[in-house]
Amino acid sequence: MKPEEIKKLDAYFKRTFNPQILVKARPRKNDSAEVYLGEEFLGVVYIDDEDGDRSYNFSMAILDVDL
Repeated sequence: MKPEEIKKLDAYFKRTFNPQILVKARPRKNDSAEVYLGEEFLGVVYIDDEDGDRSYNFSMAILDVDL
């Protein structure tokens, strides 16, 4: 994922959910970025280029022990 995309996603997550959220590039992956709240890993944002329209999918797993 390009740095400008990560910056836009970071601003979106901060504005929409929480100013403490941070979107970071993933090591050795260029089709996604990681999302953190402070030091806590929340999930991954993936690029979806299907049908010629670019969109982003956020995937977050919630463990039973966290409930």
